[in-house]
Amino acid sequence: MSLDLAKVAALAAMEKTDEPITVLDVQNILAITDYFVISSGKNSRQVKAIVDEVNKKVKLAGSSPPRQVEGLGELEWVLLDYGTFVVHVFSTEARSLYSLERLWEDAERVDVASKEVPVATSAVR
Repeated sequence: MSLDLAKVAALAAMEKTDEPITVLDVQNILAITDYFVISSGKNSRQVKAIVDEVNKKVKLAGSSPPRQVEGLGELEWVLLDYGTFVVHVFSTEARSLYSLERLWEDAERVDVASKEVPVATSAVR
């Protein structure tokens, strides 16, 4: 289920940016989460739009709200911690600076080419 929700988050981010989206499988490297979803926006409004869309689509897919959210004030690096997956939404400059894809280059990349989005079978509150 965590992979499905990570893909939902990635596809939601894709709806709001033309910047590349990366999903990394970090479960064999980190004990704290299974997947990183990494995206970026060209300005603070786009970063906020990505964050809002991810939250909306992940909730519609049946997830609880993120356990922790960091970076909403600055909108340079927003972290949405859903427990089994973490969404990182950077400004373009911050993404280049922190380069999580390079830092976690040993992690397997997950293909998110499929546009099929899992939807919860129970009613969303």
